Amino acid sequence: MRTGAKIATGVIGAAIVGAAGLGAYNLVDAVAEGTSGTHTESAAVRTGPLTPEETEKAASDFLAAWAAGNTQKAAGLTDNAEAATAALTGYREDAHVEKVAFKQGTADGVKVPFSVTAEVSYAKQRSTWTYDSALTVVRGRTSGRPLVGWQPGVVHPRLTAGQTLKTDTTGTPKVTVVDRDGKELTAADHPSLAFVLPELAKRFGEKTGGERGVEVRAVGGAAAPGAPAPGAQAEPLHVVSQGKPGTLRTTLSAAVQRAAEAAVSRHDDASVVAVKPSTGEILAVANAKKTEFNAALSGQTAPGSTMKVVTSALLLEQGKASPGKPLPCPKNATYGMTFHNVEQSENPRATFAQDFAASCNTAFISLAGQLADDALAAEARDVFGLGLEWKAGVPTFDGRVPSDSGAGKAAAMIGQGRVQMSPLAMASVAATVRNGSFRQPYLVDPALDGRTLARAPRALSPAAARDLRSMMRLTATSGTGAKAMSGLGGDIGAKTGSAEVDNQTAPNGWFTAYRDDVAAAAVVPRGGHGGDSAGPLVAAVLRAG
Repeated sequence: MRTGAKIATGVIGAAIVGAAGLGAYNLVDAVAEGTSGTHTESAAVRTGPLTPEETEKAASDFLAAWAAGNTQKAAGLTDNAEAATAALTGYREDAHVEKVAFKQGTADGVKVPFSVTAEVSYAKQRSTWTYDSALTVVRGRTSGRPLVGWQPGVVHPRLTAGQTLKTDTTGTPKVTVVDRDGKELTAADHPSLAFVLPELAKRFGEKTGGERGVEVRAVGGAAAPGAPAPGAQAEPLHVVSQGKPGTLRTTLSAAVQRAAEAAVSRHDDASVVAVKPSTGEILAVANAKKTEFNAALSGQTAPGSTMKVVTSALLLEQGKASPGKPLPCPKNATYGMTFHNVEQSENPRATFAQDFAASCNTAFISLAGQLADDALAAEARDVFGLGLEWKAGVPTFDGRVPSDSGAGKAAAMIGQGRVQMSPLAMASVAATVRNGSFRQPYLVDPALDGRTLARAPRALSPAAARDLRSMMRLTATSGTGAKAMSGLGGDIGAKTGSAEVDNQTAPNGWFTAYRDDVAAAAVVPRGGHGGDSAGPLVAAVLRAG
């Protein structure tokens, strides 16, 4: 704080008039009140109530010294020089008040109000801060001298014991999040993004060209009555600079996001995700439950028969099956345990393509003995990129397909057992089939922060990709996905799923599909048949995309 700061003209005059006797008062009081200094003379100790003149003069002397930047002198005019020195030094150094001026008001007994005009300077930011405060004049206990009764509230009325002022930048720059076309995304328009948008701002705020705001806050000490709970961010006492918002472009599509929001809103619990197969860009993320946990991105549940997309890729690549090859669908099949089909259906003359389109569990189980225990896990990882620790820009769960044997291996083939997926992971599975190779889903361009996207070791073999697309198209046009996909043109493919969960009366409904360069997956907990519950959600998103 530079010298030359001013208080009101009347106060300056009072400070000058009283200057002649100031040194003697300091010397006497320093010893009398227990601070540093010595003297050899005795001084008369005044007692009794303070006079109005004593009150006015003590206040004006203190404010004049503070305004002049003479911290030691100002502190010596209080009844707690040590605490006042720390507070006034912090006012200059921590609150970055470069200059301050005061206007002293009319005393009310021993209480003297005053207004403050402070010039705050932090880095390149400057601001004038005005507020009102007050001080109380007391008589020194041993010296009898009029002194300012020191309290943190002298510096600012909202300071409490142990608190000081600090001027600093806000945590992160403000960020305007926009979709792929530059349209602003807000939680009001897209409720499912209520927790996603702040997460994006936190992670990428420094990378968006924005500038942090600068604020004066009370720090340390005990919270005042009515203050935020411990750990909560207190409201600033003064905003020096609002900062400059940065702009963060995401891969989301506002139009597809709106469709996804509308689709999940018809259920108490549902999640849907859409991705772009050719790039991995996430187009939409929506959940019926608006909680901090994002089930669409991070949910971990069995995917049911949608997992047969991955299992079929393995069977096709290893030559264990082909679309037109007969593969009977009995009512039951045993491999470590007995498995059955939904509604005990069967088709003794089915081909592999028909088994896939009708989602026949037992046909797939019948081939379990021909696969190595780690084969499905390897296919999921090496071709579909599942479990490769995706770096999407926000937290995600990218699937888990552990190696297993016996009944566990058979259950995994139909998306049960220990297999766990998120809707994002299953949308990526459909996208990989449509594209022919895995593209890691992401919400923010990795070039912004230098992230390295996960890469699968190899692509799906061209023959297997062709056959799998034909089987998914059959499912979408005349199989279990036909009802949901009705009316959708273009290059389409789908797979339904119903995942049984212990102690749950109805299975979770799953659906994953693609249409041209948009792929999507949805889950409806306790939804029953995936084609009926989750299918319409996916179809709505594909239609919008």
